[in-house]
Amino acid sequence: MSALPKTPSETRTGENGSPQLVIDTIRTLSMDAVLKAHSGHVGAPLGLAPVAYSLWTQFLRYDPTAPDWPNRDRFVLSVGHGSMLLYSVLHLAGVEEIDADGRKTGKPAVSLDDIKQFRQLSSKTPGHPEYRMTTGVETTTGPLGQGCGNSVGMALAERWLAARYNKPEAKVFDHDVIVLCGDGDMMEGVSSEAASIAGHLKLSNLCWIYDNNKVSIEGFTSLAFSEDVAERFRGYGWKTLHVADGNDLAAIEKAVAEFRQTDDRPTLIVVDTVIGYGLQKQQGTASAHGEAFDADDVKGAKRFYGWPEDKDFLVPDAAAKSFRAAVEGRGRPAREEWEAAFARYRAAYPELAAEIDAMRSGKLVAGWDGSIPSFEPDAKGLATRDSGGKVLNAIAEKVPYLIGGSADLAPSNKTKLGFEGAGSFESDNYAGRNLHFGIREHAMGSIANGMALTYVRPYASTFLVFSDYMRAPVRLSAIMEIPVVWVFTHDSIGVGEDGPTHQPIEHLASLRAIPGLNTIRPCDANETAEAWRIAMEQTHEPTALILSRQPLPTLDRTKYAPASGLKRGGYVLAGDPGETPDVILIGTGSEVSLCLAAYEKLVAEGVKARVVSLPSWELYEKQDDSYRDSVLPPDVMARVVVEQAGSMGWDRYVGAKGAKVTMSTFGASAPLAKLQEKFGFTPDAVVAKAREQIEARKS
Repeated sequence: MSALPKTPSETRTGENGSPQLVIDTIRTLSMDAVLKAHSGHVGAPLGLAPVAYSLWTQFLRYDPTAPDWPNRDRFVLSVGHGSMLLYSVLHLAGVEEIDADGRKTGKPAVSLDDIKQFRQLSSKTPGHPEYRMTTGVETTTGPLGQGCGNSVGMALAERWLAARYNKPEAKVFDHDVIVLCGDGDMMEGVSSEAASIAGHLKLSNLCWIYDNNKVSIEGFTSLAFSEDVAERFRGYGWKTLHVADGNDLAAIEKAVAEFRQTDDRPTLIVVDTVIGYGLQKQQGTASAHGEAFDADDVKGAKRFYGWPEDKDFLVPDAAAKSFRAAVEGRGRPAREEWEAAFARYRAAYPELAAEIDAMRSGKLVAGWDGSIPSFEPDAKGLATRDSGGKVLNAIAEKVPYLIGGSADLAPSNKTKLGFEGAGSFESDNYAGRNLHFGIREHAMGSIANGMALTYVRPYASTFLVFSDYMRAPVRLSAIMEIPVVWVFTHDSIGVGEDGPTHQPIEHLASLRAIPGLNTIRPCDANETAEAWRIAMEQTHEPTALILSRQPLPTLDRTKYAPASGLKRGGYVLAGDPGETPDVILIGTGSEVSLCLAAYEKLVAEGVKARVVSLPSWELYEKQDDSYRDSVLPPDVMARVVVEQAGSMGWDRYVGAKGAKVTMSTFGASAPLAKLQEKFGFTPDAVVAKAREQIEARKS
């Protein structure tokens, strides 16, 4: 182990309320909480405490009495395993808790008792910061790199909001986004993708502070990581600064001040820290990251800090008072000045103010759905990616804060906003509504989440097969309950000649497995319109729209049930709902029309058949038992499901003995008709399975 740096007692700046007293309070709270929980990561909080102190007391525009102030600076702890750093800061700053409706509860966001319950069931101090669970946590930062990606979305959204709503006499939005990140973030590819696009877009309101402690779980980072990070970021177009001593408050503050003065690019500040600073045996080593330590180790660290060894969870009054006074003393006047200015803004620009109100509350502007098209019956029909694009444009023209784009696939995904004034979001036009993410699916996902956390309504699109590249942010959108719309096109072997690498098989099951994600695979243009309607009405649930490349017939809704049935997840599309059927054919997406073709053949033979369109398992499972039993009668077990995807999960609807016309292998490269024949997606094959089911139930 390297020699200890000079002791903090040599660098104290004063008595009561000194910076060092507050910094050591953050450190000791973090150690005590981790020790009591017998679990957690204390290394980062000990090394980064001076950085957090400087940011919160000298720079962040944040009012602890109004933690949802729209123009507050965003503080993101991308090194989420160091969560006790954030919880200690929120406690010392006296951040006041607000409920889901923005009302104060009269409780602190993080009390001392909450800190004592670190990592315990139902506490407000979970192992990694969780959005919605703890006031003051701006985003859920579990998987490394996601907080970095989110921060780019936050900074991007701020630039868009400023471009649309700011006026020469009123800056409604001009906040910054500051991130603490670490070696793990720098190694994860999503951060590289996100940093690349942030540099391209010249997001000068974004600052990443890199905790360069040179240690990861397996040992020194030199085992696997030897690049010059600052040089890499300079290549991305970032300003890079270096602080050689993570305990040097003056150097930290000088670097952050330089970020604040930079107006043409984002900033990376590399801060050299000592992981586990003060732990006599563990500091500077991998064991400081997350391995267990004991009470003697904590006492030794407290001796090193000049702290009472026998005091646990000690918060000196002077530390709390001085820290809160510094944070609130700057943040509260800024917030009050902003609110007064916004009142004048509301009087001068009532329509724009109403839009801001709607965004903040998660609501939609009046008449948002007034131009959603309905589609006439058409045997040739449209690909649902095409009808989806038409519906998206109709909605976006009415909802000015619906913005998004694709991972370089907008012409294929049909997600470009083409109406007048839509434009492209670029460094010289932050008012543009078409985002060009480049071939960066993973970053696109985490950026979209950050945008949703900053009021706008984002959508992000790619091919369904590439949802694998962005599963982490899709999953996190569900964990955080934010209404991102994920548009996944080219949804089956219907991509034909592109072959098995581009033909999704297991992806539907993978998305359906995510709790709280509403995965919808519409069967025609009108179901697609209904799917977009459902997606836009969500306030706490993301939606995955699964859309086809190939044309699908637009069904005659005078002959079949209306597409509005989609809002219930599944509905009887064909067949007498009041009649007990001999067999039920269940389909989604492009296979519904195949079920209908088989249905017509069966009915012509005198079979009492039923077709159920089941585009959303999530919505269907929310219906009551009586409705679900009316769609899929429990006593009718002759069932066939038809879907050009893996069979996983379908047992719940067809039973163990039901028939599945699904995929059990990967696809192949060939024209679609040849693939349908090879893999059994033909009316005759479905009819044959239906007959087998009927006969099996007779015996």
